[in-house]
This record gives sequence, C-alpha cells and structure tokens, in this order.
Amino acid sequence: MQKHFLAVLILLEALFASAQTDILKGRITDAHTGEPLAFATVQMTAPLPAGTLSDTAGFFLLNVPTQIDKVKIVVSLIGYVKQVIPLKTNDKEIEIRLAPDESNLKEVVVTGTMKEMRKADSPVPVEVFSPKFFLRNPTPSLFDAIQMVNGVRPQLQCNVCNTGDIHINGMEGPYTMVLIDGMPIVSGLSTVYGLSGIPNSVLQRMEVVKGPAASLYGSEAMGGLINIITKDPAERPEMHLDLNGTTYGEYNADAAGSLMFGKASTLLSANYFHFTNRWDLNDDNFTDVTLQKRLSVFNKWRFERKHNRLASVAFRYLWEDRYGGEMQWEPRWRGTDSIYGESIRTNRYEIIGNYQLPIENEKVLFSFSYNRHKQDSYYGDVPYLADQRNGFGQLTWERKASRRHDLLFGTSARYTFYDDNTPVTASTSGLENAPQRTWLPGVFVQDEWTFNKRWKLLSGLRYDHDPRHGHILSPRLNLKYNPDSENTLRFSAGSGFRVVNVFSEDHAALTGGRQVVFAEALEPERTWNTNLNYTRFQNTSFGFINFDATVFYSYFFNKIVADYDTDPEKIIYQNLNGYAENMGFSLNSDWNFVNGLKAMAGFTLMDVSVVEGNIRTWQLHTPRFTGNWSLSYPIVKWNLTLDYNGHLNSPMRLPVFPNDYRPEQSPWFSIHNIQVTWKPRRQSPGDFEVYAGVKNLFNFYPREDVIMRPHDPFDKRVDDPVNNPNGYTFDPSYNYAPVQGARAFVGIRALLR
Repeated sequence: MQKHFLAVLILLEALFASAQTDILKGRITDAHTGEPLAFATVQMTAPLPAGTLSDTAGFFLLNVPTQIDKVKIVVSLIGYVKQVIPLKTNDKEIEIRLAPDESNLKEVVVTGTMKEMRKADSPVPVEVFSPKFFLRNPTPSLFDAIQMVNGVRPQLQCNVCNTGDIHINGMEGPYTMVLIDGMPIVSGLSTVYGLSGIPNSVLQRMEVVKGPAASLYGSEAMGGLINIITKDPAERPEMHLDLNGTTYGEYNADAAGSLMFGKASTLLSANYFHFTNRWDLNDDNFTDVTLQKRLSVFNKWRFERKHNRLASVAFRYLWEDRYGGEMQWEPRWRGTDSIYGESIRTNRYEIIGNYQLPIENEKVLFSFSYNRHKQDSYYGDVPYLADQRNGFGQLTWERKASRRHDLLFGTSARYTFYDDNTPVTASTSGLENAPQRTWLPGVFVQDEWTFNKRWKLLSGLRYDHDPRHGHILSPRLNLKYNPDSENTLRFSAGSGFRVVNVFSEDHAALTGGRQVVFAEALEPERTWNTNLNYTRFQNTSFGFINFDATVFYSYFFNKIVADYDTDPEKIIYQNLNGYAENMGFSLNSDWNFVNGLKAMAGFTLMDVSVVEGNIRTWQLHTPRFTGNWSLSYPIVKWNLTLDYNGHLNSPMRLPVFPNDYRPEQSPWFSIHNIQVTWKPRRQSPGDFEVYAGVKNLFNFYPREDVIMRPHDPFDKRVDDPVNNPNGYTFDPSYNYAPVQGARAFVGIRALLR
C-alpha cells in the first residue's frame, strides 16, 4: 500500500513540476535596420505547443516551462528567414534578430513602377505570388497555374487545338501583357501558344498588376500585366527536380540547377511535358484534350561587377508539337481533308538581358530582348505558316531629385517583323508576300513624390509614336495614403492605349481565304480608367488576416473590332462606333493562423460590355462572377501538409449560331482540387517530398455539344436541307471549361544543396 501511495506522490510531484511555468520576455527586430518587427509568430514546439505574436513594438510574452533545457521556439514572419532557437536555463529575456529573406516575394516588387521597392511602399497595387503558392495545385506550366489567382483566368478558345489566352478582370487576351524579367517577351503569336511553354521551375515570383499599365509599359498592357521574375543564379548553388504524372497519362518533368564559375553564376532549367493519350468522354469522336509534346530550356547568367552593378543575360528555347482532332487522326493526315486534325508545331527562341551602365552615383539600366516565333500549323486542310520576330530595347535612369522626389526617365523602342501565308501579309499584286515591319518608339517619365510617411503621389507620362497611328500620349496618377501601419488606401487614374495587331486579334480566323479589309484608317484603342484599392492588415489572437479590396472602372473608345458577318469573303477591321465599359469589384483575403493553417479566398464581380447605339452586349467568354480559394494545413506529427483549392465561375455568354439548340450561357460550375504532401524530417545535404492528390475532384466537364457538327468537320454535307435544315457549320469555339474529368496525380520533388 505504501509503495502505491509513494508512486502516486511521485507522479503528482512530476506532474506539478512539469506544470510549473515561467514567463519568457522577448523582442524581435530587423537584423539589418534594428527596427522592431510587429506580428511575428512565436511558437514553442515542446513539451506542449503554445504560441503568441509580437506587438507593434516587437515585444512578446510567452509562457514556458520552468525547466527549459530542451525547449525550442520557432520565430517566423513573412519576408524574413525563420529561426529555431533553443532556450537555455537562465533565459528570461531574449533579443531575436530576424534576417530579411531576399527570395521572399511578399516584400520587394518592381512591377508597376519599374523600380525595386517594398510592396507596402508601392503606390501601385501589386499582387505577388511565390512558387510555393502554385505548388498547392501542381501544373505543367504557368498558363494552367494562374487559374489560382483571383480575377485572372486562362481561357481556352478552341476545343480542338486548345488555343488560349489570359483574361484579367474580364479583359481579353490581347489586352494582357506578359513580361519575363520586365521584358515584353510574350506577345503576338505567343499569346496563343507560347504561354504554355513557361515552366514553373524558373519562377522566383510572379507579380500581377490588374488594370491598364500602358502608361508605363506601352501597348498591349491595357487590361493588366503579369511579370514573371526568374530565379537569380547568384543564389547559393542547388539543384531542383520535380517529376509528376496523372492517371490521364500526362507526364511532366522539371529540372533546374545553379552553379558558380568565378565571378559568373548560371541557372539552367529544363522542362518536358508529354501527353499522348486520346480521351473522348463526350463521345463526339474528337479528342477532349489536345495531345502535346513540349520541351522548354532556360539558361540565365549573372556576372559579378564592381559596386554590385547588374549584368545578366538569359536564353529560352521552346519546342512544341500539339495536335487534336478526330480520334482516328494521325500525322500522315496532316493537311488533308480525309480525317480532320489541327496540328501546330512551334519553334521559339528568346534572349533577355540587363546591363547597368558604369556611371558613378547613377543607376542607368539598359534592358533588351529578342524573340523569334516560328509556327508551322494546319487547321484541317488549311495551312497557317507564320514567322514573327520581336526586338525590344529600353534605357531607364533612376534619379533622386531631392529628399522627397524620386524620378525615373526612360526611352524604349520595339521592332516587330511578321510574315505568314495569309492575305494579311500579301502584297498589293497578291503574287508575293509583303511582311509587316513596325517600329514603335516611346519615352516616359515618372515622379514619385513622398510628402510624408502617410502620403505618396506617383505621376507619370508616356509618349509613343506609331507609323500608322501617329502620336500617342498616356498619362497616369497614383496616390497612396497610410493612416496607420495597418491600413493602406490607393487611388489610381490614367489613360492607356493599344495599337492593332491583326495576327493577334483572332489569328485562327486568318487561316481561311478571307480578304482582310481596313474600312478606315484605324485609330489606336484608348481607355480612361480609375480604381480604388484598400488593404488592411488585421492582427488577431489566432494569427493575422490581410484584406485587399478594389473597385475598378475603365471606359474604352476607338475599340478595334473585326466584322465577319457583313461579307463572308472578307474580314473588315474598323473602330467601334460606340464605346465599351469594364467595371467591377474584387476582394481578396489571406488568413494565417498560429497553428499553421493558411487560407486564401477571393472573388471578382464584373460587368464587361460593348455599347453601340442603344444596344449593350455582354462580352463573350466573360463570367460576371469568379471566385478562388486555397486552404493549406500542416499536420506536424505526421510530416504532412493538406491542400485544398479551387475556383467558381458564374454563367458566361458563349458563341452560338442562329437557332442554336445549345444554351447561349454556360451553367455555374466549379473545379475542386486536393493534395497531400509528405516531407520527411529535414535532411542534409538536401530535402525531398512526395505529393499526391486529385484534380477536378467532383468530375465536372461540359455536357453540351462543345463542337458543332463534329461528324462533318470539312463541311462537305453542310448544304443538306434534310439533315442540316438550320445550316449549321463545323465550329469548335463553344468553350467554357476543359473537357477533362477527375484524375489522380502523384509526384516527387527533390532539392540538393
């Protein structure tokens, strides 16, 4: 009895001792500036999980066991390197200095002002996304991954060849500019096929500006821009490998490695995508998804120079062979009218460079890019052979005029060469080609005026000269107000422009024998726009929340439209006799909890329409409502991370025929994805993780006939009054969602340092 009694006493004493706690006082500061860091997360890993946040002065209090020999705390804050700190017996007060994470994308941005600055200081609202964000739903290219960004939607335009573009806040693909390291690489022909050739392995961060940015970046940025910042080769040498596959038979391989050679460092990345399985879920005898083989190679060099001046050059090569059509189609039927198929073969070369001139006490940067895009394609028996070359050069000079004024001066020039086998580049006689050669020079200036810590004003003006359109001026104004450290208000207003590029408007239509006619001397599209953006950082007892809300409005005039209806033998280009409007509201929220749960959710409401006379027309392929969400939760005990994400689209207007039996509007639909990632405890010299999940969890795909008359793709029996009384023709443009059902995936990632 005494033995049992003593055992109980010993147990109670042990429990009492383990329950005794002390208060640990601490302060968290920036290791470089010494400034206090607010809302940093402080977590105790053992013996019991506990956590808190630092206050606005960087101080925190944490209950810890009296015996703290084996206790560790983890300190983390967005934009800084995480620290794991073992506590010592005598630790009652500690000072923690967090080092800024140079690779973190939430802090430093360049898009919107062309100058590197903290995201919080930018007068232009910029959304920034990391590679980790996109890994929550692994995809073979950034074109597919960007579906996770609220207000940004990749839209497939054809159910056979899967051509696509990127819509920002409802604006169509030609209004979206895609930059790589600030250079306008993706444009013209590549807006249709080149986007899918950008692999995730080269991404350091992605910056998105919604709304017109033509006043700084020129034509094609009226709807917004996406800047893909590639990885810096100067970072510590390491090697990445990512292999994955799906039950559909899609296989993707990403490999990237960086090395140092004296004062030079290089990053080499390669991506290969392979998908050759034919699927026909809707039984129309056409492939649901285009078959593809794609190889992309990226090589970037950075050179160490005096005074840390910038010098870098990058190369990218893309080869792709894609085809879709009738299930019986083979390459030997290419270009014939026996079995229908659309075959597109692409070869693309790019070079991008940045060089800071050796001018003492001045930052003058010369940037350049060149790309050549060759396309060899057949749409059924109609060939489309095109060659496009773009050269771009830009010189910028940053100058601090005074303590409150930061100036940026710039000049740029773009040269475009375009040649194809369609009437667009035919000579007057029609006996030979007359390739288009276009120069677009421009100059711009902006002033960033900091009144005080609360107020900042950014004003800018751009001038361009187009040989067809003459002189073009684009002003802009951005005002930022910070009433306190938690709230930011940004107001933007300005004008944008876009010059006509016939081959990028709807180049698939140019594969026919229509004569291209310009009914008038086309004026460049112009827009006046304004938006109001509000962001709030909310600290709570369970973590912190970010809110980002925007009201936007754009008014378009001189909108360039293509008329296919007046004369079936012609494509008539002219400026719209009316106006167009794009208005809406978007809300993003980012929730971070002390227990590790991260949640992102957002939606966009929009009205995009064209007005002629008293008739208002809702734009095709533009839902009035889109929503996105992403949840991520770590199960530390099992080394697992759970991810759940998806998007929701409201009905959109679709292209239909007169007396079409298909609905003119799509239904509400949503796509759901889940993923489980297992990562073993940290290893040396590298790490790896295994992931698996299901895409399109609830197996949604269009039930309508997405291809009109798939049994007669060459329209050989279109004039049959008995079997085709409405005169329908073959048409694959009725598209609102991929015809791709639920599919499982599995993959592995490895990092070697």
